[in-house]
Amino acid sequence: MEPIAAPLYPIALSLEGRHCLLVGLGSVGLRKLSGLLPCAPASILALDTALPSPNALPLLDDSRIRFERRSCTPEDIAGKTLVFAATDNKQENARIAELCRAVGVLCNSVTTPENGSFNVLAVARKGCLVATISSDGASPALIRRWCAELEEWLVPRVRIAEVMRRLRPLVLRAEVNRRIFHDLADSPLQYCLNKSYMRDCKALFMEKLPPELHEHIAELLDDLP
Repeated sequence: MEPIAAPLYPIALSLEGRHCLLVGLGSVGLRKLSGLLPCAPASILALDTALPSPNALPLLDDSRIRFERRSCTPEDIAGKTLVFAATDNKQENARIAELCRAVGVLCNSVTTPENGSFNVLAVARKGCLVATISSDGASPALIRRWCAELEEWLVPRVRIAEVMRRLRPLVLRAEVNRRIFHDLADSPLQYCLNKSYMRDCKALFMEKLPPELHEHIAELLDDLP
């Protein structure tokens, strides 16, 4: 039996204003590119030795992306926060991963994940909620199915999460913060929000929130997803 690898450390990484590198614009590379763009990177250098496919052209129209038809060099990696080695050549992806490792840059190798420094988790998103799931490569097929199930699980929790997000900046004192959020989490608020029982929601807020926050109840409930 092979030894069990050390577990990976799951993080949510901010790429806002950062510079990224994507090598390989096949189907996998395009999925990586689609996932990067909403994260507001300052720039993405996209490299491939082949011309981009028609499917890639709409993405490459984004002003943050610079496409160059060539292989990856060590100079391309310098200053990058994140690198994706997404070619269909295992040896090339391993070479890119090694270049990244030598200078301490995070790299995802799509063909040989063990050569890279991170894996991309399956993501389920609904509203302000984000949940991830991974099997450490044991079964991508199961992860795809479970991710879809996880997305459905998030649906009835979107409204209460959005209300909590709106409420958080209004509550300043830590000890009050904990009590309010615990009380609301243990209340029927989620059920009332999902049923659109707004009168009951307002009554719960009147009961659970301190008087100085009562004037904000309407804005907490306005235009919920």
